[in-house]
Amino acid sequence: MSGPKTRMRDSFLQAMKERMAAEKDIFFLTADFGSPVLDGVRKDFPDRFLNMGISEQNTVNVATGLALEGFRVVAYAIAPFITMRCLEQIRINLAILSQVRPMNVTLVGVGAGYSYEVSGPTHQALEDIALMRALPNMGVWSPADAATAAEMARQALGETGVRYLRLDSHPLPNLGDAPMAEDMKRGFRLGGSRGSAAAIVSTGYMSHLAAGVRDELEAGGIPVRTVDLMNLSSPDLAALEAELAPCCAILTMEEGFIGRGGMDGLLAMHLAPRLPKAKWAHAGLAPHYHFDIGPRDDLLAAQGLSRPALARRVIDLINA
Repeated sequence: MSGPKTRMRDSFLQAMKERMAAEKDIFFLTADFGSPVLDGVRKDFPDRFLNMGISEQNTVNVATGLALEGFRVVAYAIAPFITMRCLEQIRINLAILSQVRPMNVTLVGVGAGYSYEVSGPTHQALEDIALMRALPNMGVWSPADAATAAEMARQALGETGVRYLRLDSHPLPNLGDAPMAEDMKRGFRLGGSRGSAAAIVSTGYMSHLAAGVRDELEAGGIPVRTVDLMNLSSPDLAALEAELAPCCAILTMEEGFIGRGGMDGLLAMHLAPRLPKAKWAHAGLAPHYHFDIGPRDDLLAAQGLSRPALARRVIDLINA
């Protein structure tokens, strides 16, 4: 991990601001959600910026209407609200309608996973990946750092379709160099040692934890391949299979409910059958809500998702 800590939302919004200056068909909608960088978008493009108020359902409705008129639209709000409060509108207006009418809409949710750790389960996005993945035609993207979020801002509106982009709310360091074009195309970024016997596949904030687990294991003489899975709807599975083929032990890590259709469901259904000799395990949250308040890493550790506990899981999986 390298460089200063940066908020994904700020890098995304700055990249979007640059795009809006050059491309006059981009509309930006927010559901009463703000930041200093967003204030710059509002001031610079008042004719293409709409604050819809605390009304995520109507935000999606208006985004759909603008998209049908040929605009490219970004709808921006807190992650659980832009995915769950308006799920019916997303399903009908975006997932269903985009199958028969070309449109370009990007939903941006800030507060992935336990980002809002002090706000409790109402503000924590632990189900969003599963819900958005369940919708046909809906792309799902989960960056782990600000550099990736900025790259997604540059690429997202270049393709016709509808998608959900989930951003962490905390300032985080970059995992490494900015993702290359190849990484964005195949939907994942690699770290660690190629040809390792063990691998960790993770997404979002958990990719930072995975990097720490990898470093701890490698310090003990156990090389580990890490995969930061950015595309949770349509990654290049053949390329991912090729990278993981040498591994005999694969641990997945996500900040969401296990066994409920999240990243683990994607990998168990579409990748595990391609790698039948590998031993798999899935690390994540037990499927019930927690009302504890505290630092994010403490909340994760209480559910067995600390660096030492996860390193032990990898070792146990190798030895199983």
